[in-house]
Amino acid sequence: MTYETLLRSSGVVSGESDLWCTYAAVRTLTWLDRVGDLPSPGSALGFLASRRNSDGGYAWSAGMPSDAWATYYCTQAMRDLTADGESVTDRPSSAWVWSAEHADGGFAMSPGQASDVWATYYAVRTLVEIHGEKPPPGLHTWLGALQAQDGGLAWSPAHAKDGTSDVRACYYAITAWSAATGGQGPLPWDRERLTGWLKDRQSAAGGFTFQAGDTTDCLWATFRATSALRRLDESPRDAEACVSWIRGRLRPGESFTRWPGYPVQDVWAAFCGVGALRELGAAFGDIADGVVEALLSFRTGEGGFTYRTPDLASDVLTTSAHLLSGDFPVADEPGVVRWMENCVMPNEDGIMYMPGRGSEVRCTLWALSGGAFAEDRSARTRIADWLAGSIQNPDGGFGFWEGRASDMVSTCAAAEIYRLTGGDSVPVRMRGVARFVASCEISPGHYANVPGGTPTLRASLQALRALHRAGEPDAGRVSNTLARHRVRGGGFANTGRRVPDLLSTYEATLAADMSGLEWDTEHIRKFLGSVRTADGGFAWTPLMAVSGGPLADCLGRRLELRLSAERHALPPLAIS
Repeated sequence: MTYETLLRSSGVVSGESDLWCTYAAVRTLTWLDRVGDLPSPGSALGFLASRRNSDGGYAWSAGMPSDAWATYYCTQAMRDLTADGESVTDRPSSAWVWSAEHADGGFAMSPGQASDVWATYYAVRTLVEIHGEKPPPGLHTWLGALQAQDGGLAWSPAHAKDGTSDVRACYYAITAWSAATGGQGPLPWDRERLTGWLKDRQSAAGGFTFQAGDTTDCLWATFRATSALRRLDESPRDAEACVSWIRGRLRPGESFTRWPGYPVQDVWAAFCGVGALRELGAAFGDIADGVVEALLSFRTGEGGFTYRTPDLASDVLTTSAHLLSGDFPVADEPGVVRWMENCVMPNEDGIMYMPGRGSEVRCTLWALSGGAFAEDRSARTRIADWLAGSIQNPDGGFGFWEGRASDMVSTCAAAEIYRLTGGDSVPVRMRGVARFVASCEISPGHYANVPGGTPTLRASLQALRALHRAGEPDAGRVSNTLARHRVRGGGFANTGRRVPDLLSTYEATLAADMSGLEWDTEHIRKFLGSVRTADGGFAWTPLMAVSGGPLADCLGRRLELRLSAERHALPPLAIS
């Protein structure tokens, strides 16, 4: 794999700030003691505050449900940006975090999901470090159950039974333990086996990988490994080589890149590079000016940050949306598709939201639907193997990325990817998908996004889509679900039958087509007219006056194409 095509992006730029990028930039500036260099910190605070929901939690983007990941990132970054952190991280956020406490002693990413180490880490740090509260008494036992047979730590107790260890899981678990105990008291794991497994992830070159068998050292893995070891009062086997490898990721006079051969300096490379040097006790004052200059160039007009300079910060979802909408001249499409095909990390085979970031299930589905790897059978097989070998959870479902607990939208997306990519293991894996879907059935024909959640139209249709791909079609249940949420004036509503929205209407039309059901074209046409904006785009609901952005415009345009005389098929997309 060569990444040179990413250096001068040929994807599509959204121009929007990203929460993870904003958190990473603010944290890095804090470690460098250079937050004062940030022009207008109030605008960054405003961006972070826009992710606050009425339940007290925070979301990845405005309008999405709260989760532990976003809640920690927002409250920690706000604390870094203000002298009085309590004024922007008040008690309702703490109450929301407790609502995601799991009976087994860990935390879920959102209420109703299974517990995982990502969510537990974020929840414990928010409760202890942001709010000064105590973690639940069952945390120590839950963390102890993460140790796998190889000595490392896994994403959840269920993952540990299969021996799946990862440096990130080690870091999240060890940091949660350290935050909860102040680094004092007995470890819940066998120290010698754990530290040995972590130290074995260092290569002869000095960097670290995430898992046994990985072949390319990564700055993210190196940061997480050195952080985990420091919290155990340990060091890499060759700390000097590690520092040298980290500094080898620097572009002269500038900032960091993620791994050897990857040419783009980005926000998470800066975060990981500075963070790793800091954990190793190595000097980094001499590189501060270059890193800060790079970070400040990643700011967007919204006040937050994206992963590189905004004019080159393309992402896969926006690029796929434009491809699916037919917004590129035919002659330009191969280069754009090639850009998406390069959004793959070493040691992984799924497609990332942004280059240099971990693979995500929904983004992989959008990219494949947009034409990625259409003529590359071996790449599609690798994607199917990535799903089966790394991403599918013990409960049979899928989360957004590796180690995340399962949810319906990700599981539906994975089922669609299996259909697009094939592979010898698909029938067995789809039985697992059906098992997870069954766990989300709240009452006959009514499904939630996670077990124990609230049933919605989209979750129900995604469940029925996944079951259809698993060889269990049920047109009757699809028909009944559509009838429950059909809005008389046009379109479909996610809850009840009052306010229709574009996502639900797309899902409804897609599910009807999949099941061979007839639907009222004028009913859909009337809805599209209610969400079409003056500039020719599409709003998410009739209550909005402006376009919802590239994804909304893509769904609206694809529905128009479905209504056309050519009756173009709807791509099997999933968002939320």
